[in-house]
Amino acid sequence: MASNEIEQLIRLLARLPGLGPRSARRAALHLIRHRETLLDPLSQALNDTAQSVRECRVCGNLDTADPCGICMDPRRNRSVVCVVEGVADLWALERAGSFDGIYHVLGGVLSALDGRGPEDLRIAQLTERVAAGGIEEVILAISATVDGQTTAHYIADRIAKTPVSGEQAPKVTRLAHGVPVGGELDYLDDGTLLTAMKARLPA
Repeated sequence: MASNEIEQLIRLLARLPGLGPRSARRAALHLIRHRETLLDPLSQALNDTAQSVRECRVCGNLDTADPCGICMDPRRNRSVVCVVEGVADLWALERAGSFDGIYHVLGGVLSALDGRGPEDLRIAQLTERVAAGGIEEVILAISATVDGQTTAHYIADRIAKTPVSGEQAPKVTRLAHGVPVGGELDYLDDGTLLTAMKARLPA
């Protein structure tokens, strides 16, 4: 049996996404065997992150600055807000390099099964940003699940009912869904094919 310290390390690693008990044991053993090159630097990085990273009060992104670097970037188009479920989605869009606007992180989606209602998400903060004016478009980059689509409908309705001083309410758009680049029709599910057929474009 391993010592209590090692077992605690394994238990904590097993709580990470994608790591089960066996994977956590292998990871713990690898870290311990490479203490100087992996374990010590990882420990320092975790401590530094815990001390310095915080949630942006404007958009909900994670950064060492508050507001975050994206919100403070003067090159960003502040008239377009992209609404995402979580920080991981924000980072994915940033990696793609296809969006130059600003973001709003919801912190999840509405879910009756999980008991997650509008008050548990950052929807009120989004409508406050819209009400302040200057936003022309809100892009709903939310997953195409039942809960995701329910959340998108709810947000669109809230934005439509949000009074904007001296301006029209911003238009609300969604990411296109359908056949992925490089995808073969034979391997796609029925829902994806149906969506792609309904959202077809001129050739």
